[in-house]
Amino acid sequence: MTVIKNIKSLSEIAEQYELFIIDQWGVMHDGQQGYSFAIKCIKKLIELKKKLIIISNSSKRKKTSIERLSKLGFDKNDFSGVITSGEMIWQNLYKKKNFAFKKLGKRCFHLFDNTNPDEEKYIEGLDYDFVKSISDADFILGCSTVPRLTTLDYVPLLEQAIQRNIPFVCANPDFETVESTSKHLIICMGSVAELYKDFGGFVMMMGKPSIEIYKEITKNFVNIKKTKMIAIGDSIYHDIQGAISFGIDSILITSGIHKSCFNQNNPKWDQDEISLDKFHTQPTYLCSKFKF
Repeated sequence: MTVIKNIKSLSEIAEQYELFIIDQWGVMHDGQQGYSFAIKCIKKLIELKKKLIIISNSSKRKKTSIERLSKLGFDKNDFSGVITSGEMIWQNLYKKKNFAFKKLGKRCFHLFDNTNPDEEKYIEGLDYDFVKSISDADFILGCSTVPRLTTLDYVPLLEQAIQRNIPFVCANPDFETVESTSKHLIICMGSVAELYKDFGGFVMMMGKPSIEIYKEITKNFVNIKKTKMIAIGDSIYHDIQGAISFGIDSILITSGIHKSCFNQNNPKWDQDEISLDKFHTQPTYLCSKFKF
């Protein structure tokens, strides 16, 4: 087993790396405001002339994510690049260059949080017929879940879709996230897509842990070796597995979605209550928070 180093802050390893690939929710902010320690950490890394980019498994467009940074307390100019899983999917739906996207068909059932009017804006600019019933659809575009629903609540809809054998395009591969007010875990569209896959359905994703999103965001940094890149996130399945697939080091922030698995005062990979070891996906470092 590879030795996983526990660090108290990024100050211990910052000099080893040039490019920092940072997750958002649970690392930089809670969906409502930026963590004060994360805001300070960003500024410290900028002072050290480090390059910072964001990869987010969000169904929001890239432009929307960049605009939100200032509202969360960050300076968007501190980041050399931002990409979201939602942007990757939107661009492929729009351009239809990828063979899998070409053959999707014209009629789309948009699955999103219909309690939030802003969520429907995602489909603006896409040339598809958006239908109201699964029975009329050629494919599903899954973006955001309704907060009060569980994965099981989506079963009837998925059963209809599997009977017709239609593809499921997932704009947010995350399984769960931390709800900003209650701090409870709520499901993301990745959980619904994973269930559809378990039913035998065909699912398309382009966010973490797929290396495609890492290739896209790092294409302008070919002068930086992968040994000088590090990814920072709170998801073993997405941030850490994505970093491993791309061939770079990683930091698991233990105060995010895997919080219950760690003692936050002294997080250790091999402590008795750990439940992540079974996934055989290990970060390079453990750190309780994204701080400097």
